[in-house]
Amino acid sequence: MMNWLQSSSDMAERVRLHDWAATPLGPLDQWPDVLKTTVALCFASSFPQAIVWGPHLTTLYNDAFIPILGNKPSALGRPFSEIWSEAWEHISPIADAAFQGHATYIENFPLVIERGLVPEQAYFTFCYSPIRDAEGRVVGLLDTVSETTATVFLARRLSVLDAIGHAVANAADAEAIMTSTTQLLAEHLQVSNCAYADMDADEDGFTIRDNWTAPGSPSIIGRYSLAAFGTTAVNCLRAGEPLVIHDNLRELPPDESATFQALGVTATICMPLIKNGRLTALMAVHDKSARLWSPYDLALLREVTERSWAHIERVRADADVREGLAAYAELNTTLEQRVEERTLALAQAEAALRQSQKLEAIGQLTGGVAHDFNNLLTIIRSSVDFLRQPGLSEERRQRYMGAVSDTVERASKLTSQLLAFARRQPLSPEVFDVGQRVQNIGEMLESVTGARIRVQVELPPQPCFARVDSSQFETALINIALNARDAMDGQGTLALRVAGDRTLPRIRGDAGSHQPYIVVSLADTGPGIAADTVERIFEPFFTTKAVGKGTGLGLSQVFGFAKQSGGNIDVASTLGQGSVFTLYLPQVEAQAAAPASLQETPTPTHDTSQCRVLIVEDNLEVGRFASQILQDLGYQTTWATDAEQALALAGKDAMAFDVVFSDVVMPGITGVAMAKLLRQRRADLPVVLTSGYSDELAEDGYEGFEFLAKPYSADQVSRVLIKAMLKD
Repeated sequence: MMNWLQSSSDMAERVRLHDWAATPLGPLDQWPDVLKTTVALCFASSFPQAIVWGPHLTTLYNDAFIPILGNKPSALGRPFSEIWSEAWEHISPIADAAFQGHATYIENFPLVIERGLVPEQAYFTFCYSPIRDAEGRVVGLLDTVSETTATVFLARRLSVLDAIGHAVANAADAEAIMTSTTQLLAEHLQVSNCAYADMDADEDGFTIRDNWTAPGSPSIIGRYSLAAFGTTAVNCLRAGEPLVIHDNLRELPPDESATFQALGVTATICMPLIKNGRLTALMAVHDKSARLWSPYDLALLREVTERSWAHIERVRADADVREGLAAYAELNTTLEQRVEERTLALAQAEAALRQSQKLEAIGQLTGGVAHDFNNLLTIIRSSVDFLRQPGLSEERRQRYMGAVSDTVERASKLTSQLLAFARRQPLSPEVFDVGQRVQNIGEMLESVTGARIRVQVELPPQPCFARVDSSQFETALINIALNARDAMDGQGTLALRVAGDRTLPRIRGDAGSHQPYIVVSLADTGPGIAADTVERIFEPFFTTKAVGKGTGLGLSQVFGFAKQSGGNIDVASTLGQGSVFTLYLPQVEAQAAAPASLQETPTPTHDTSQCRVLIVEDNLEVGRFASQILQDLGYQTTWATDAEQALALAGKDAMAFDVVFSDVVMPGITGVAMAKLLRQRRADLPVVLTSGYSDELAEDGYEGFEFLAKPYSADQVSRVLIKAMLKD
């Protein structure tokens, strides 16, 4: 087997230079063909992989596996058991099973590993696959692995924060908040004690009013002096820095460690809260044994401290207001009206406080809409002003008219994206093979993303079907792919994978489901997304791109489409490694193919002069405009301003008109309800519904009627009317 090591990767070069004669594998040219083939495939893969060969567990790995090793000593050619010696007791049974011929796949496997200055908790999703020679004997294993530490910690963090939020949402006093928060945090981190303390004005004295203690650990409620805990504690906390002690017996002088030991504490993280330049409060977790605190422990305590302070200050403010209100009522018993007004104002203020985050999101959304629509209106207004100028050349007149038309299309697209995010977009669901559709989209993306981005598509062996709006589905995938293209700066790999019969996990606090779901994932090799950005990427108008490079609505459309379709969208990202967006859609059984729809192009010989159209529109300006359009197209029109009038004009047998063109949202009977009544009178009556937005359409779809979204053009009206009449 000649020239098998052709890869230009760093690991390939290291393999070529390594002294293999001193290892159980022997010189490169004496390696068995199956090992050469496996190494070549491994080095060609962009996914982290390692090869464990023979009874000595000799290790080889590709470039993508290097970040998983971290700062471990060079692992090439060393036994796998020696490289991961600190965790081998957990890995060994899985490796043994692979050498016995059993492949193993495990998700989010927890391991404490050493690849830096200190041991760390990490999580991995991996597959151990046996490697067999020509006679079928297992001669090694292939380790395909992805580190999921960030994803697991994010899920754990969101879970405990969600639990604390629910626990204190209706708390009426600070003690209840402290009791719930300290217990949930302590149980989550598995510590001996968790406490919250208020600082005195002198920034030395502090009071622990409540704490949670594990069985066998003493309570530490009481008053204390910060100075009694030593200069290290004073200097850190007053400077706003957390006090982190893994083992006070080793790290502190005896007199300082004695203060901690008297409380039954050996390891500590104490988080200061600085408000208005003053040390205001402390929150701490303690353990009676020495403990190596992780960055996750520190970050979680910092966030819980901030939130606890906010909740406690809220209920204290509420208590102060209630006390003041009671005193006011007692002293002013004759001013009941003023008391009632004050109580109402207080209730409104409390409601406003609870809704502050929602209002902030609405403000951001409103500002984004106003900004984009003002830009569009500027183009329309300027173009109209120019069109009014006398003596305008035909070339310039066409240019300004084209600008107006294009801007209306952009405004319509903007409203469509906003409705998609709000899960109020009228959908036209159909059953289709998701794998086949993704295959088609993958082929199209090869031209959209550019020649330097390699598009990979991985499909399941069997078709899997979903019942969703195919147009919105394709738009969602394209939006994600274009974001990936921009993130990779036009160069890298975009992998689309489809899998069926999966469960829906819990995502961002939303409940999961054990019903079958189709999973469509798009993975890129970009720089990854920062943790603080991941939490906001689905917000409307939120974008990290330069001004003019993105609207911030692409991923909002994806989110809205997924939720409205009964699914969800998740994202996992590791800085420096890329991002994976995972779309979950409910899986359904295959259905017989629907008959082919009529062509969109209208029959050129269609005669409109004898065609009677009933227009139903409650808005006077829109009604006049629609009537004028249809008359200009040659139709005979009758205009009704509500459904009741339209039903009367149509007659008992609905034979008075050849087609109905109706708005959906109207006072009284809606357009959909009216159309159903007309169809009861005459089953073959063509009906076209039109709307800019409708709750009824968003929830139930088009109910089998033709639909034209507002705003519409004369050409679109002509096409949809002819389509409805030809179909019916």
